[in-house]
Amino acid sequence: MSQETQEEAPNVWMLNMRRGTFEEAWKHSDAVLKERAGKPCWHWPRHFQYIWDGSSLEGKRVLVRCYHGLGDTIQFIRFAPMLKAIAKEVIVWAQAPLIPLLETVEGIDQLLPLHDGTPEVEYDVDVEIMELTHIFRTTLETIPSRIPYLEVEPMPLAMDKRRLSVGLVWKPGDWEPRRSIPFHFFAPLAELKDIQFYILQANAAENGWQEGFGINPGEFSLYDYARVIRSLDLVITVDSMPAHLAGALNVPVWTLLHHQADWRWMDHREDSPWYPTMRLFRQEQEDDWGGVIQRVKVELEKLKKEVQVDSI
Repeated sequence: MSQETQEEAPNVWMLNMRRGTFEEAWKHSDAVLKERAGKPCWHWPRHFQYIWDGSSLEGKRVLVRCYHGLGDTIQFIRFAPMLKAIAKEVIVWAQAPLIPLLETVEGIDQLLPLHDGTPEVEYDVDVEIMELTHIFRTTLETIPSRIPYLEVEPMPLAMDKRRLSVGLVWKPGDWEPRRSIPFHFFAPLAELKDIQFYILQANAAENGWQEGFGINPGEFSLYDYARVIRSLDLVITVDSMPAHLAGALNVPVWTLLHHQADWRWMDHREDSPWYPTMRLFRQEQEDDWGGVIQRVKVELEKLKKEVQVDSI
């Protein structure tokens, strides 16, 4: 479902996606698809432009365009094997930093780096990667469940195996500031013993990190960043790309959500049908990050004790 379609139907499509009644959302999407037929959208920003016209992908050379964020591509690339099962060829036009990771995904015949021009490849039909949920009329029961679907080897890190290794991310992109948590809110976690925190935040010092809290392993390519995540016991992150990356790698991940979280996390859930290793920690009141971090601290204490028991 494109962003434009979502904006046309905030009280129908969005409500059903939040409730998990995806079947009803697709009925509305069908009506929107029919209504927009023949209407130009070339003058809109590229990430708002709709692409798929409802035509069959059976036996076609399909170009999958990844016009949205890195996290969106990671979340929905899981549909590549399903697409390959019906298409003649699957060509993915994706963000360049992701390509080494996407090379590990089954069902992709060609990978091309995304740019602002025209793709240098022949194809029969193109779709936006986030439209694949509509194309396959996905329900909660039919979300592709093969996890992991990205494969990397863990990166060797200097760590004490007797301590939990936990990655931290507190700031996503600038376009949605409500998802960010000022770093000082994480101070109570520094009181925990037998936990080694690893700072996975990009530009950590510029975003509030203070030396002395955790280990900052430095900046990495996206592929090596995934390798670092694979080496950890847990990732704690705001709603951003690392949440999707950890989930796709089958690494335990706790995602911290503001009060009005994105539709993909649905409403009133503490788990995610998209990622079996994910737990959701939501603000119970608007802007109450302190309460979220306190619950995280309690759950980390429990997890630490469980790990200590298992190691006996």
